[in-house]
Amino acid sequence: MIYSPQQYNISDEAQKPFIDAREIWNLIRNTKSDKILVREIIQKSLDKNRLNLQETAVLLNTTDQGLIEEIKQGAKELKNRIYGDRIVLFAPLYVGNLCINNCVYCGFRSTNTDQKRTTLTIEDLIREVVALQDTGQKRLILVYGEHPRYNAGFIAETVKAVYSVKSGPGEIRRVNINAAPLDVEGFKTVKESGIGTYQVFQETYHEETYKKVHLSGIKRDFNWRLTALDRAQEAGIDDVGIGALFGLYDWRFEVLGLVRHVNHFEAVYNVGPHTISFPRVKDSSNSDLSQEYMVSDEDFTRLVAILRLAVPYTGMILTAREPAAIRDEILSFGVSQIDGGTNIQIKGYTEHADGQDLNQEQFQINDNRSLNEIIDELISKGLIPSFCTSCYRAGRTGEHFMEFSVPGFIKRFCQPNALLTLAEYLEDYAPVETKEKGYQLISEKLSIYDDFNLKEKLVEKLEKVKNGERDLYF
Repeated sequence: MIYSPQQYNISDEAQKPFIDAREIWNLIRNTKSDKILVREIIQKSLDKNRLNLQETAVLLNTTDQGLIEEIKQGAKELKNRIYGDRIVLFAPLYVGNLCINNCVYCGFRSTNTDQKRTTLTIEDLIREVVALQDTGQKRLILVYGEHPRYNAGFIAETVKAVYSVKSGPGEIRRVNINAAPLDVEGFKTVKESGIGTYQVFQETYHEETYKKVHLSGIKRDFNWRLTALDRAQEAGIDDVGIGALFGLYDWRFEVLGLVRHVNHFEAVYNVGPHTISFPRVKDSSNSDLSQEYMVSDEDFTRLVAILRLAVPYTGMILTAREPAAIRDEILSFGVSQIDGGTNIQIKGYTEHADGQDLNQEQFQINDNRSLNEIIDELISKGLIPSFCTSCYRAGRTGEHFMEFSVPGFIKRFCQPNALLTLAEYLEDYAPVETKEKGYQLISEKLSIYDDFNLKEKLVEKLEKVKNGERDLYF
């Protein structure tokens, strides 16, 4: 079933328009930036206060290279204060690439006749999950094309199948979703399957551009997509993920569009998005997209830092669309989640594990490092690879998560839970060299813990992990 855009079934408050292109462009064109103001805004963010649109526009309009560096340094400091030095790892798993939409930037678009259309059977799905578990993955995001076959019932069935798989010491503890918008009843069905976060990216917040790049299909309806996560909230899914595809329109506009979307969630639901994603347009199979708004590496690193400062409490996701060098550079600017060992072909982790065909991908992957290579690199940089799922499973979601994340208390859980999941990986999957480096990192982190009681409990749990216990968390 494809849900009618007219059947929004959400509150009057949620349906009020909240993206005003004139408002956003007035801010971009008329907001001035100076040294004193920029530093005041950075400090406001470091005090763990979210920035408003005008303050964000000040940072966007900063051109002085010295001040841009201060913005980046501020983002690094903020990320450390709130999340510590842990980086959450996950893997995308593509369930099906059937799609009725014609989106000019996407390899899955309906007019792309070179794309082989496939949907995983439950047996196929289980094999993919086993392959992922056997590398150490604990967190997945299931990705679906937009098609009647991928309705709420189908999504729920696949989620339950993923959770049922156990391979050796492996298990998937959190399944997030990236799929088409649903109506409220559809979101309720998916919620009952036990999902974590439901992602719907607006792609571009500029409605005129939106119509230019979405030529046909239900996705062409700007407002149906814009209100998707309102319906998710009203269905009880309080962990939602927003995002923009940078390269479709002016990157400054998209940053303010994302911040405006955050404003909307806080005003209507008293909760912000759990994650913000900022994929950048890369090659996709037979893409018809104009190059006009492509985002340079310099501007991309800036916008990541600005988003970190603008919304201090929200997790930020950087995907393997970006090459390893870019990912390594901007991890410290506020990114809290990355994918590792990524393969986005259908049956990619089993039948196509040794190579990827661009003509059969939604877009091009530019970081092909294995999960262990990424973990090893993070450890070398003093960062803690994490597979933590404790907030979701302890009920720290939605408003409850905000109670911890907004004032910066979430770090109390992030750091010790990251170390526990790293120890699991080291015991169950890591090569000898990575295991040695990983335990050296754990020892170093323990040596600087200033909370003696927490440290004592953490050491006890780490010993239990070494003795074979699993899934321990605070």
